[in-house]
Amino acid sequence: MWDTTSDYGVQPPLTEEAITEAEEDLDVTLPAALLDLLRTRNGGPIAAARSAFPTSRPTSWAADHVPFDHLMGIGDRNRVLSLLDSPYLTREWELPAELVLLSGDGHQWIALDYRAGGRHAEPSVTWFDAEFGRELALAPDFGSFLAGLTAPDDLSARP
Repeated sequence: MWDTTSDYGVQPPLTEEAITEAEEDLDVTLPAALLDLLRTRNGGPIAAARSAFPTSRPTSWAADHVPFDHLMGIGDRNRVLSLLDSPYLTREWELPAELVLLSGDGHQWIALDYRAGGRHAEPSVTWFDAEFGRELALAPDFGSFLAGLTAPDDLSARP
């Protein structure tokens, strides 16, 4: 899953205390699949073989996928974005408040989307294009999102 050639964006090892504090600060229940992944490495670059999620329609990024080249962790490491920055970033980019941002560059984001079920239900995963005001549902939950990740080159080879 992880590109271990770089530690850019990696937060300190995840603790149960940090999880509890994050869920309280964000007022959400984070998905178990996300927490399991962050316990192995608390954010950072994603391996190229898992750095794209296929889409059913074109986005501003590509005709058949969205990028997932990094995952924000939980923490407050200086100069590194974290899931904890979601409230600020959603306001800054005029996104719905019921999101926890997982990955993005400001113009486009992949987020846990709590709008349908509430802040303590299993969130779906949605792509947001802040620049064009568009969104696209990607997966019904984070585990399904992880299962769908692939290499961008594999997608461009599809018929």
